[in-house]
Amino acid sequence: MLHTIFRYRFNWQLTVLAATAIYTLVALDPNAAEAKKLKVVTTFTVIADMAANVAGSAAKVVSITKPGAEIHGYEPTPGDLVRASDADLILWNGMNLELWFKQFLANLGKIPSVTLSEGIDPIPIASGSYQGKPNPHAWMGLDSALIYIKNIEKALSKYDPNNAAVYTANADRYKQQLRDTIGPLRASIQAIPKNRRWLVTCEGAFSYLARDFGMKELYLWPMNADAVGTPQQVRSVIDKVRAHKISVVFCESTVNTAPAKQVARETGARYGGALYVDSLSGPKGKVPTYLELLKVTSRIIADGLTAKTN
Repeated sequence: MLHTIFRYRFNWQLTVLAATAIYTLVALDPNAAEAKKLKVVTTFTVIADMAANVAGSAAKVVSITKPGAEIHGYEPTPGDLVRASDADLILWNGMNLELWFKQFLANLGKIPSVTLSEGIDPIPIASGSYQGKPNPHAWMGLDSALIYIKNIEKALSKYDPNNAAVYTANADRYKQQLRDTIGPLRASIQAIPKNRRWLVTCEGAFSYLARDFGMKELYLWPMNADAVGTPQQVRSVIDKVRAHKISVVFCESTVNTAPAKQVARETGARYGGALYVDSLSGPKGKVPTYLELLKVTSRIIADGLTAKTN
């Protein structure tokens, strides 16, 4: 344990020293400066896309983590610190999602940050070492996502008041796009008989979507930051899948799918495929935007529950 703590602190010290050296070189380059726009840095790609839709062309938005990254236990690099060092604002999720972020922010100094989950109606985690704490994956529910957009709009307007009208108009338009996206997806799930609306996943990352869509949720582990895929977790879910005669199980795109496939194998349920939640894909991938993430994930769930092939 002491070795792990020492290694973590030592890695951070090396990261800060390397980032300082790189940033000094960049600062000395007169050609490195770009036309001044509000620079917004986010902790992961989902909220980067949400922020980019609100910002439009008025601000520059970048994500610290890259497409496809596992965001809970991410280890920032010196390059991450350099890219964030000239940010005007940092947006993060909060609720114990980005366990690495507070140290990262402290190393950056006095850059303002805004927690986008502020004001949502949280769903408590039911088990594990995070039991009772809020489930952090709130962007997967409509009501919560609308609050994220509102918080983004308020943050951008506060730190760039000259473009407040632009941010408000973009946010209003994006909220409507989100409502238009969620409506048909919710209807497709709610058309499935209630007793078959079970959502079985690896991580408990879909509590907000399940609440919005009227589904019962079952997962192998509550958070990727907790113990994952233990024999006890797998056995418990196997027993419940059998008891409730659940026909399909899923997993997330950024984690090991073996435990979910074991559940499917031992119960006779189908493995329905990978769901997207924590990270977008690249521009040519399946989920290049947040709205596409919602569409693709919801369709995979609906197809799995209605025994269609993906």
